Amino acid sequence: MRDDEYPAAARAAVLSNGWPAPAIQKAHERSETFGLCASARPDYEILSSAGLELTREQNRVLYAHAMPVMETLHEQIVNTQSMIVLTNAEGLILHSIGDDDFLARAEKVALRPGANWAEDRQGTNAIGTALAERCAMVVHGDQHYLAANRFLTCSSVPILDPYGDVIGVLDVTGDYRSYHQHTMALAKMSVQMIENHLFTTTFQETLQLSFHSRPEFLGTLMEGIVAFTCDGRFLSANRSAQFQLGMSLAALRAHTLSSLFQTTSAQLIDRTSVGLEPHLMLNLSSGAVVCARVQFKRASLAEGSRPVAVHDGARSVARQAPPSAPGLSRLSYLDTGDPQVAAVIAKVRRVMGKDIPILINGETGTGKELLAQAIHNDSPRHAGPFVAVNCASIPETLIESELFGYEEGAFTGARRKGAVGKLLQANGGTLFLDEIGDMPYPLQVRLLRVLQERVVNPLGSTKSIAVDIAIICATHRDLREMIAQSRFREDLYYRLNGLVVRLPRLRERTDLAVVIEKMLQRESIAAGNAQRLSVAPDVMAMFERCAWPGNFRQLGNLLRTAAAMVDTDGEIRREHLPDDFFDDLRCGASQSAALDAPTAPDAFLPESGRLQDVTVSVIGAALARHGGNVSAAARELGVSRNTIYRKMPAVDPGRAADDI
Repeated sequence: MRDDEYPAAARAAVLSNGWPAPAIQKAHERSETFGLCASARPDYEILSSAGLELTREQNRVLYAHAMPVMETLHEQIVNTQSMIVLTNAEGLILHSIGDDDFLARAEKVALRPGANWAEDRQGTNAIGTALAERCAMVVHGDQHYLAANRFLTCSSVPILDPYGDVIGVLDVTGDYRSYHQHTMALAKMSVQMIENHLFTTTFQETLQLSFHSRPEFLGTLMEGIVAFTCDGRFLSANRSAQFQLGMSLAALRAHTLSSLFQTTSAQLIDRTSVGLEPHLMLNLSSGAVVCARVQFKRASLAEGSRPVAVHDGARSVARQAPPSAPGLSRLSYLDTGDPQVAAVIAKVRRVMGKDIPILINGETGTGKELLAQAIHNDSPRHAGPFVAVNCASIPETLIESELFGYEEGAFTGARRKGAVGKLLQANGGTLFLDEIGDMPYPLQVRLLRVLQERVVNPLGSTKSIAVDIAIICATHRDLREMIAQSRFREDLYYRLNGLVVRLPRLRERTDLAVVIEKMLQRESIAAGNAQRLSVAPDVMAMFERCAWPGNFRQLGNLLRTAAAMVDTDGEIRREHLPDDFFDDLRCGASQSAALDAPTAPDAFLPESGRLQDVTVSVIGAALARHGGNVSAAARELGVSRNTIYRKMPAVDPGRAADDI
């Protein structure tokens, strides 16, 4: 069978060896969608040493907890022609250990630290497919999409953080001829150890309840662990607890200590302090009886209403938000169904409260400040101030005094008694530096010093004031390009990009209908109008086709105007839309046609010559911007790699550089 015939054959195959055929079939379909060629060389791009170290630092908690477990697992499988791999949530390999001779073979297919094994890079493989399916996965020999990887058998298990989010993968890979059935069991046990360590570390200052139906399983991997606040509010549960309680993490969040174990936190603490029982006997809501141990170090505060900081210039006013109100700036509110946005939210949730700066990339109007406010409101710093500074809107002569503040008489025109700068206003909370790419170059040095030393020196003052802030930055500029042009400091860049996320353009999102519905609800509330607003089907179809060059800012203004013009039925129709919207609609349709129209002889497409020229020009320019990187060009243009290969026959899909 030829390599290029393999995907279709794999989908049609009925596997008899116990591996999940439907999951493998779906993975092959995704691989084809990514534009991968089964006979092509894999993605051999390796992250630089500096980049790998930065990624490890960003995942240092996972890395620290996984290292000893990997060493223990390696002792169990030594001399079996295999290796153990740890990746982050994006499939990038952080660390690997194994038999030296097999490590050398694995390096030939870039199975080593710094390589990315996500499905869009390597096709069907256990690491990428486990991430895509969010479940343990074995990919054996010919089940790999790329022919180069078919000498491998890989067993991968996703690693979940204490909140149920995937933070990485533990993988055991070996020669397909030496695969053992127990490998997956060992991998699952190792992941359970990592997750339990992460869980107990994260919730060490809460009320932790460990339980099992059999007392001999307490203190083992099989015990369930649940964390509660001091007043019995549910925080989280490990996988074993979810299994024993018969509920998912999402379902458990609706419960309390009392509803799950028929007792209160005060009763548990009293029984534990007496110390007469080796373990407690508790009743589950199902009627089953379990043996339990309680660990209680310090009372944790129950979450009540969260203060939201509202800033107007140098003034800061705090108001209390009702806990039941669905605040606009909460991550759950922003998660409206688009997978790209969901991935961004999952990433930022994992780093909140860990002193890791966040850099948000995205076009103007994509909601960068709204995301920053949501991160703050959901973070442990939510009770502190949220101070936003637009580096592009403050005159260059004033931005230093705005950021750092000044003493009385520091310069001509200074206020009497001086002024507190934004950095000190944000003390104990979050500083959001919007359009950081527009910060003057000389001022970047002072900002870098603050981030390194965590002290602020107001202008005209000899005092150094300690400051405790979380930093979130945003920009629509290419900071790496600015570094190359000496317009942005490289050292500051690497201080700010602890976690880099990109907000998609509005036209790239799949949740437009949900977003519009929420925005219309907000408009009705803001206007004090009980009328329900809706969008006519033909107008919604136009919204779906529009390129939205102004992103959410454009959409919000359009909906606000249309809402003011609607009739008594509340439906937005064509006559309620501004004329410039139809101009944007026509412009977006022309660009889409240039990329998606089939290339055909002039006899069948009268303007095909001109249209093809435009297509080739657009794709050629994208390829040039990304140094011939087809994947990056395809992502920018919003098309598959197959489209680029079809439109540009000169691009060879077999070349490794073009498949990066």
